[in-house]
Amino acid sequence: MYKLVIVDDEALVREAIREQMDWASLGFDCVGDYEDGEEALEHIADNAPDVVLTDICMPFMDGLALTRELASRHPETKVLILTGFDEFDYARQAVELQAFDFILKPVTCAELARALLRLKDELDKDRARKDEYERLRKEMNESLPVLRERFLERLLTSRLPEREVAERCAYFDLSWNGEWLAAAMFDLEPPGEEECFSVLDEELLRFALFNIAQELFALRRGTAVFRDRNNQVLVLLSGAEPDALQEEAAAAAEELRIAADRYLPARISAGVGRSIQGLASAHLVYDSALSALDYRFVLGRGTIIRLMDMEQRSRPALASALAWEKELISKMKTATAEETDDVVTRLFAAFRAQAFTAEACRIYAQRIALAMAQTVYEMDGATDDSLGDADTPLFAPSKFGTLVEMEQWMKRLCRQAARLIRGARENFGAGQVAKAKAFVDARYADPELSLGTVCQHVAMSTSYFSTLFKSHAGHTFVEYLTRVRMEQAKALLKLTGKKSSEIAYEVGYADPHYFSGAFKKHTGMTPTEYRQKIAEEIGS
Repeated sequence: MYKLVIVDDEALVREAIREQMDWASLGFDCVGDYEDGEEALEHIADNAPDVVLTDICMPFMDGLALTRELASRHPETKVLILTGFDEFDYARQAVELQAFDFILKPVTCAELARALLRLKDELDKDRARKDEYERLRKEMNESLPVLRERFLERLLTSRLPEREVAERCAYFDLSWNGEWLAAAMFDLEPPGEEECFSVLDEELLRFALFNIAQELFALRRGTAVFRDRNNQVLVLLSGAEPDALQEEAAAAAEELRIAADRYLPARISAGVGRSIQGLASAHLVYDSALSALDYRFVLGRGTIIRLMDMEQRSRPALASALAWEKELISKMKTATAEETDDVVTRLFAAFRAQAFTAEACRIYAQRIALAMAQTVYEMDGATDDSLGDADTPLFAPSKFGTLVEMEQWMKRLCRQAARLIRGARENFGAGQVAKAKAFVDARYADPELSLGTVCQHVAMSTSYFSTLFKSHAGHTFVEYLTRVRMEQAKALLKLTGKKSSEIAYEVGYADPHYFSGAFKKHTGMTPTEYRQKIAEEIGS
């Protein structure tokens, strides 16, 4: 129900309107009637009605003057004017005073009812707009902590106009202890190197960490607590002196770490960035804290890292990636797995001593991995084997959370590369030996055939070929050549009537006497004795 009052200097008119209208059916409650504007204003001063139905011509204060006062004192009150004057001037003034409508006297109940229904529709719309505004205002107030968080994140991750920063700091009641800012950034760590949280557990733990941070710091002047888009907790501190602010930020990080150890089943890492001067440079505060936190990759999880400490560390020189590549590849080709592991251990110890950033370590490791892959491919490019698999992917450095994990991956990759290289060598050696044997099988009758000519054919040194041949064949090259020639000689002695000297020439011996001696050494018989033995076996 909307409250309505009647203002008219004629008592009969007021009474007729009040008594003859069915106010309830129209959605109104007539709460009073007055004979002039002054009386009406006096009575409605503290309890303005929704609607004033007023005549124009009245003593002391007419309807237009009353409308003017209501517009000033009670702008939400709607005015419906009754007038006996059908004049444009009155209509114009009523419109200027934002009266809802005016009705000519004498007015019928039906005319007034239609006007009131139109007015009720307008009041309903106003009330709906007001209710919606109140709902939005309530939601905004309830969302104020979230809006405050989002502003703080924007402040630290982007450049905002100074005016906007000042206005929003005032709106969110953010005050600072000085012009210097510093931040401590916190992140959860899993309980073990190989363990991880479920999504639900992780979200609950992050929420709990944020709540602990709020309880510790939210009420401290000049300090703000919020979360970034990665759900990492940040404590933003302010002060008048940069060095003192650094100590305060480090102390805050330690305070939250101790509380988290007490209440949460998880470790936390913290990064304390540099002190930065001015809200206009607040984005550098975030970058600095994130850079500090990234050093957990090298130093390990569950630590508090101050960027200034890392930047001031004395760093020994680190050999170039090319030098490490050469040493690792050399070890993979010739050394044991333990010796190769030792090179990797020394490389990652150098990373730690240098306090490399996570990104630098990843780039370095990826370059070395690619060099290993290239070596494997060059040695065994014709096969389907390649470096890296599901358990030890080649392009993996970016997925590791700590340097320890990357070191383990590199050692596995080196062992895998060494196996592939050994396999490639074995395949290559077997192929070269087979090639040499085929050459001997085709050229055994050439008296000039020797170790040297075969090595030229397979493009290998005599010493390396001799070692390779014996490794794969189980006997020396000379033993193989002699065996081939002797087998051919035995066949000729058995199947032909050729003289021993002729057979010697046919199987590659320029000296028949040397052939006879070699044949006896190989078979235990001279060529003549061997032929007689074969003849006796056939005759029997």
